[in-house]
Amino acid sequence: MDAFRLLIIEDHAVVRAGLRLLLQAHHDIELVGEAGTAAEGLALAEQTQPDIVLLDLTLGEGSGFDVLGELKEKAPHARVVVLTMHEDPEYLRAALAAGAAAYVLKRSADTDLLSAIRKVAHGNLFVDAHLTHVLVNDLVGRSSPREAAAGTSEQLSERETQVARLLAVGYTNKEIAETLHLSVKTVETYRARVLRKLDVSSRAELVRVALREGWLDDFTDPPQQKGPRT
Repeated sequence: MDAFRLLIIEDHAVVRAGLRLLLQAHHDIELVGEAGTAAEGLALAEQTQPDIVLLDLTLGEGSGFDVLGELKEKAPHARVVVLTMHEDPEYLRAALAAGAAAYVLKRSADTDLLSAIRKVAHGNLFVDAHLTHVLVNDLVGRSSPREAAAGTSEQLSERETQVARLLAVGYTNKEIAETLHLSVKTVETYRARVLRKLDVSSRAELVRVALREGWLDDFTDPPQQKGPRT
């Protein structure tokens, strides 16, 4: 069987070196590149088209959540394994909502990372054992009440809410335009308006608001709407 082609996006050189040593010892994994910033990672993902992207959520320039959203366009077949120090359940929920297939804590990397990569490569999901209780609580309805999201005093219109939901689940501006039958320029206008009204500045913050507001509950891909582009 061919090796799984893997790209690392991690801003700490020492961590990248450790991951390289760990992964290169396994013949079923082929390391196709390493990047220290979001921009470098997205460029390499587009160039190499990896099977798996190993992604840190905290990058020196840019956010791992923004990378998650852009990867859908740059490398549509890549599956993402998040490797992070963040144990906050909101980070887990946001990462899964944005399209991550696995969530591994750095403190568990020595025991769980290879298993997570292989599970994801075979089409499965993986969540660090220290955080599986979050998913269990969510399933049985015992998760803590949603916090009131800051910046929602100004009501979003129906169209703005549609755009916000699609942005939160990782749609690009182009995909939103095609789905809602709008021009990309119009979507950009709605996007700017949504970020201003919600007082957020990144996709990661938008995902957290969407989760707290319940916009992603029972989310399904909306049918493409018919009509003239506006």
